[in-house]
Order: sequence, then structure tokens, then C-alpha cells
Amino acid sequence: MLYKFSEHVYELLKIKNAYHCQGYIMLKYGLLITSALVAISPVCAQTTKADETSVQETVVVTGTPSIFGATKSEIPLLETPRSLSIITAEEFLDRGALSLSNTLNYTAGVTGNAFGYATRGDFTSIRGLDAPEYQDNLQVLFGNYNNARADIYTLDQVEVLKGPASVLYGQAAPGGIVSTISKVAGADKLGKEVVLTAGTDNRLQASTDLGFDLSGDGKWTARFVGLVRDSETPIDFVEDNAIVLAPSLTYTNDKTTLTALINYTDRESDTSSQFLPLAATACGSSDVTISLADVCAGSTGQEVDPSVYVGDPNFNKYNTEATTISLIGTHQINDIFTFEGTARYRDNEADYDQTWISFLGAGTPRVSPDGVAFGRTWSSSDAGSTQYAFDARLRAKFRTGAIAHEILTGVNYQDVESFNNSASFYARPTTFNIFDPVYDGSEVPTMAEFNAARTLAEDATKATDVYLTDYMSVGNLIVNAGVRFSAVESNDAASTQDDNETPLTLGALYKTNIGLNPYISYAESFRATIGTDIVTGTSLKPRKGKQSEIGLKYQPIGSASYVTIAYFDLEEDNLVEYVAGGRTQPGLSIETTGFELEALLKVNAFAFDLDLQKLDSENVDANGVGTTRPSLPDTTGSIWASWEPEDGALEGLRIGLGARYANENESNGIAYPASAGFAPTPIRVETDGYTVFDALIGYEYNDLDFTLNVRNLTDEEYYATCLARGDCFVGETRSVVASVKKRF
Repeated sequence: MLYKFSEHVYELLKIKNAYHCQGYIMLKYGLLITSALVAISPVCAQTTKADETSVQETVVVTGTPSIFGATKSEIPLLETPRSLSIITAEEFLDRGALSLSNTLNYTAGVTGNAFGYATRGDFTSIRGLDAPEYQDNLQVLFGNYNNARADIYTLDQVEVLKGPASVLYGQAAPGGIVSTISKVAGADKLGKEVVLTAGTDNRLQASTDLGFDLSGDGKWTARFVGLVRDSETPIDFVEDNAIVLAPSLTYTNDKTTLTALINYTDRESDTSSQFLPLAATACGSSDVTISLADVCAGSTGQEVDPSVYVGDPNFNKYNTEATTISLIGTHQINDIFTFEGTARYRDNEADYDQTWISFLGAGTPRVSPDGVAFGRTWSSSDAGSTQYAFDARLRAKFRTGAIAHEILTGVNYQDVESFNNSASFYARPTTFNIFDPVYDGSEVPTMAEFNAARTLAEDATKATDVYLTDYMSVGNLIVNAGVRFSAVESNDAASTQDDNETPLTLGALYKTNIGLNPYISYAESFRATIGTDIVTGTSLKPRKGKQSEIGLKYQPIGSASYVTIAYFDLEEDNLVEYVAGGRTQPGLSIETTGFELEALLKVNAFAFDLDLQKLDSENVDANGVGTTRPSLPDTTGSIWASWEPEDGALEGLRIGLGARYANENESNGIAYPASAGFAPTPIRVETDGYTVFDALIGYEYNDLDFTLNVRNLTDEEYYATCLARGDCFVGETRSVVASVKKRF
């Protein structure tokens, strides 16, 4: 019966286009694995001597929640009435991740590479919405292109909390958050390693992680994490060089742990996003369909090489620098109360210059049939931000009669200032030919021209919040409730705005004696929008989100296998529309429903990680008419299979093979083509889906560890997405990275 059920689900989710049979197969066999996992439950139950009335024992098969992670709690995944995914450093490095967005490639509900390979940031969406990034409980990125992205070698763990998180974090998109945990010193972190890495695109990296017991008894420990990288990228002229230094010092006694962490990151690069014109990509590709014939009129069908660079190496750069100082601590006051907190100062700078082929409006070709651009836009920006923030909380664990409580009471303060001193020149005359590019610097505007045209934009946000959550359990029933009182003050050159919000969260989970735990949850979110509504003359309202979710979490008693299934209904209101003269809120919203499945199956030396998402996400206007949200595949899935013998002649060997699938995505807009008498005409651009494979082979011998990772094993050529505005984004090409690690 279980087999028939999986087959039925597979039939519902399969893609109609036979071109994507690889994705078909991956989903089908993934569901069969899940069925097998469910089927082993009776066997596990029969071989376990646990008392039928006791709470099940949880066997840890992946990372565990941390008080400085996404939920600010160590409550096990199986007992949390929310969707939470955890990816440890060992897991994401084994799967070949080179960036934070790569670490999420095998996580249900997360789109980590919607715009292909990226050097400017980690553009992640959760349940169809942009995801803010947090580190050690505090937000780390504010605005766009004014900061340095984190390097994953400095991270112990990545966590994804899906759905609204405003009760714990304040302003946030309703899709969820990405939370990272830094490597810091500790008595259990005294190992030492040096890692040398080489790979495609002339990638060379040396990294080290060194732990020290300064006092000899574990009370004072230090750790140094650092790397230096010299690397090219799949895009011509674009580099990805970095220096990262992250020393930390920790003091620990029987009640108190206090860590000071400094992170200095300096990255020298350029933008990998070339905004390649449809006429030089989609018009010559069978993988992209454009509804408006005018876009490809006269096209020769020639496609540019995926590595083509439309910038100018005499001008382009994207150099970032960040210095972060953090204090992270806990203090056990008594058997009931524990104080926890994180405080941070962060300073970011970004020097960003770029030229691209100008956008001329949806449906309007940007290059001639022979590849000559109709204009190039030049932009120069000096940007940055500073942050002062802390999150301090008191945790209390006690009972009131039959009810066990874990109450978290916190105060969160955030003071962020950002600036952007920029200038741009739109659609300057050019002879640049995308099929035969010349990079002589002759068209670069002078710095005097840029300086004369620069305008300085500054904004600031202060938020002072108080939050309260209570995790209650009575018998096998768990109830979690929370509320936040948030006061946000936003300032820009035109206005000052105060917003006061009170988001709520409520969830319940029931633990059964067979390890099958159903749950239900409701959560809210908000994010302030500064400015004046050009139509009403009033201040713009905060964007508000809400989500209802039901699901199952299943871990057979005593088993190292685990399954979660979730269905959610999410909505965000008060979206802003840009109109002549300014912005307005005419009643736009985002409505998303979806199904997610995550399954981890451990069978002796074999392990399987299956992830599946089915998503329906629309932008809905005031009349209730919905349009599919851009660049979001409605079906994604992945599976990672690994084999790691634990004894015998092959002990130390690691072999892994993964597949990642995404079906087609689309982008819609309004064009004004000459063929329609310049009347407004809908345009839709559809981009076919793709399946790519990743592989690992590694061998550990004594204190040496050799690893070879390949991403996009078959070097599949595909477009991640193409947009109605007039450009395409190339998918990730094959990368091969070898490393040797020495532990001592």
C-alpha cells in the first residue's frame, strides 16, 4: 500500500515534459526511498525495548539545534512544531559547497542558486521569498551590495527556519531565515588542521583552523580560523580572491562561558552577473520560450559563450571589506535561570563599479542581430553600513504542576546606518559587440565625470524589541507560543517613520510512542517600508506576513532515519508598486502554498538525503488576479547518496553522488512593441528546468584527509532563469575541487 501511495504522489508531482525525464526518475526513486523508510518502522519498533508509555529516544543523524541558531533553543528537531533544517560543515563540504547559497542546495523549500553563479552575494529564497541572513542570532546583511559575504570555512553549521520568524528576530520576510553559527574557541574545539585546495578556474586556497588550550585546564581557550584564496571564476576577467581572519578567545567555568570573536573579511572580485541580452541567449536556445516575436526579430540564432564578459576590466570591480566584533555568552544563574546573549559591532564597505548592456524596456532588443549593443550603462558606487546590535535573553526552565515550561524572555536592539555614494550614466553610445568583445577601456567615463554626478543616499534604522516565548509540554503534548513587541524607527533623506508591531506565533505537536509526531503552527512577520504613499499621502505601511502550517515528523524508535513532511499556506500583504512620481500600496500581495518533504535514511554504511518541494507562488493584485512569481520553479528536488564503510579494508573511504532538479520557471511583464502599435502587450519568458549531478570521493588515512568534489558532473549547460525585462542568467558550470587536509 505504501508503494502505491508513493507512486500516486509521484504521478501528481511529475513534469509533463519528457525532456526532463532525469528529474522524473530522481523524484520517483526518492519517493520509493521514503516509502522504504516508513516501511521499516515496524521492524525498528519490534527490536526496541523502550516502554510503550515513555517518550521516544532521539538518535541524532544530523546537526542539532543550538541556542545561538535559528530557534534560539536546543529543543530537538523532532519536538519542534516548525519546519527546521540543519546542515553541518561536514555535510556541506562533502557536497562540494563553495558558498553559503551552495550549502542549501540539498534543503527542501530553499532555492539557493536562482540566478546561477553569483559573486556579489548569496541570493537565497525560502518558500518563494527572499531570505535574510543571521549569524549567531543577529542579522548580518542590510541593504544590497554594501557588505562582504561570509566565507563558509568560518562556519560550524547552517540552519534554515522556514516560515515567519518575526517573534524571535523582528523584521524579516515571511518565507524564513538563514541562520549561521560561527566557529569559536572552546575546550572541545582544540583540534588543528591545515587545508590546501586547488580546482578549476585556477582556484588556489589555503585555510587553517587552530585550537589552543591557553590555561591548560580548558578555562581559557583560543581559536584561529583563516584563509587566503586566489581564484578566477567561470566568467572571463572575474576573480574571487579573499583573505579571512577569524580569531576567538573563550573563558569557561562551571557556570559561565564568554567568547570574543573578531572576523575580518577582504574580498576582491567583480560581478559574475552579466545580464546577458535575450537576443544573444534565449533567441538561439531551445530551452527558452518567449511569447513576443518582436524580441527575436532578425536574430541569427547565435548564442554567446556562457563565460562571456560584457563589462570592462579597466573599470569593473566589486571589492568588499568587513570587520565584525562579537561577544557571545551564557551564564547559569541557578537551576532555573540562564542568561544568554550576543552583542556585535560590524563595519562594511563596498567599492562597486560595473557596466552592462542597457535595458531598453521589456520586449525591446538590447543588441542588434549582429551583436552590437544599442547602449551601455555605467555605474559607480561607494557604499557601506555599520551595525551596533545585541540580543540578550533570560531562559527559565521550571514546572507548574503537570506542565513543564521553557520560557525565553529577550531584549533585542539594533542600530544600523548605511550609505551609498553613487553615480550612473544610462545608455551611452557604444560599439561593443557581445559576439566579438573588445576591452580597450576607450568608452570608460572619467572619474571626474562620475564624481560630478554622484549623489549620497543615507538611511538608518533603530529597533528596540522585547519578546517572550513559552515552550510548554504536558505528557506527550507540546505547545509553543510567543509574542514580540517591536518598535522600529526608520530614517532616510526624505522622512522619519515609526512603526510598532506585535507579531505572534503559536504551535502544537503531539509525540506518539511510535515516533510519528504531527504538528500544526501559525506565525506572523513584518518588515517596515519607509516612504510616503504617492496616492494617499500617508506613510507606507509595513509589509505583513502570516503562515499556517501542518506537518508530520517521523523517526522510528532507535533508528537513525528521519522524515519530515509539511504543508504551508503563506501570505504577505502591503507590497509596494512603483508608479509615476513615487510609490503606492494599491493592495498587492504574495500568496504561496506548498508541500515539502525531507528524508534522511541510514542503512549500515549507506546514507540517503532526499528533499522535495512543490510550490505555488503568485503576485496577486487588488482584484484578486494572480501572476506567477518570477524565477521560481514550482517543483524542485534533490537526493544525496553516500557510502562510508566503518570498518574493514575500505575504512576511511567516502563516496557520494547527488542530483539536483528544478523544473521550468517564468517571468512576466508588459511590453510596448511596434507590431502592436506600441500598445501595452503582455510578455512571458519561460526557462526550461534542469538536472545536475554532484560527486564526492574522499579518503581519510590517519591524520590526512584527501577529497575530490565535482559540482555539475556532466557539465550540463542551462539557463538558471531568463527575465521579461530582457536578460538571462547562466547556470553553474562544472567545477572540480581537490583538497588535502592535515590534522595535528
